[in-house]
Amino acid sequence: MSADPTGKGLLLKTDVIADTFRDEIVQALKSLPKPPKLVGILATSAAPSRFYAEFTKKQCESLGFDFVLKEIGAALSPENGEGDGVEEAIMEANEDDNVNGIMVYYPIFGSQQDHYLQQVVSPLKDVEGLHFAFHYNLYHNIRYIKPASLLTQPKISSAEEIPVATNDQPPPGTVKSILPCTPLAIVKCLEHAGVYNRILPYGDRAYGRVITVINRSEVVGRPLAALLANDGARVFSVDIDSIQEYTKRPSTSITTQNRFNRHHVAHPSQLSLEECLGISDVVISAVPSATYKVKTESLRQGCICLNIASEKNFEKDVRDKASIYIPSVGKVTIMMLLRNLLRLQTYKDV
Repeated sequence: MSADPTGKGLLLKTDVIADTFRDEIVQALKSLPKPPKLVGILATSAAPSRFYAEFTKKQCESLGFDFVLKEIGAALSPENGEGDGVEEAIMEANEDDNVNGIMVYYPIFGSQQDHYLQQVVSPLKDVEGLHFAFHYNLYHNIRYIKPASLLTQPKISSAEEIPVATNDQPPPGTVKSILPCTPLAIVKCLEHAGVYNRILPYGDRAYGRVITVINRSEVVGRPLAALLANDGARVFSVDIDSIQEYTKRPSTSITTQNRFNRHHVAHPSQLSLEECLGISDVVISAVPSATYKVKTESLRQGCICLNIASEKNFEKDVRDKASIYIPSVGKVTIMMLLRNLLRLQTYKDV
């Protein structure tokens, strides 16, 4: 964390946040008979994917995890096609009892086929939390599950079988559902920055906050918006052709006995991006483009800004308006991924 003597906002690097979870992970590892084995599958020649794979490997090895980077397709040889053999590699890792977790470095083919590959990964080994079973739980605000439910189709009544979460501890016979590691990392950064109010009830601690999330991808943007809305925030989800509002609080025009819904509801917003930015306490951008920039002049004075794209989505003077600027969350993302890996081990004991 560093402050500018001229009065600019804080530049918050996430090392201190990652270190908190690093200590927790090290302690958890000591209680296991052997470290879990994580297989990373790299199937493309894309430089960002290669960087992330090497970064994952370095972090895992520094903490004592058994990490294997499996290179296939164009990652193995330029003579191979992008993504060649990736589905077979996933299935092989699914069937290997010595493998405890699987992660795949996306994008590979594009959103639709990549989404299919995410469903090929066994939910019992999905450290990234991208399987439909976990996304269903996230979107329906089901925080605790019975592990056996991952192997069956979701039912309308399934949410009613587990009590609404009132604290951070799973009810007897249940475990925490796995959350996508990047959205979860962002939440942890926002908690550290004071966006979440610990005085408020668990599950509603982002109440009163307005948050704009730019880019509604299925891997980060959309699940992040849902996660924040399920924690009580009013969220504007911005994509190239539309803006949606996510909230679990019903419209004042709707008669209801509940103060808020069990999970968020999404509906179209008539606000422009500039209007969303002007009322947002937090702005999160995840646009994979070097030319895209969030205009500093449109930001609300004193807001918090997070860049989670591989490119810098904010202008250089962002700290003239932002009280806190977080340039990346990669180190926290890895900690969430490893915590998910450890959490999956507990599924076997329930």
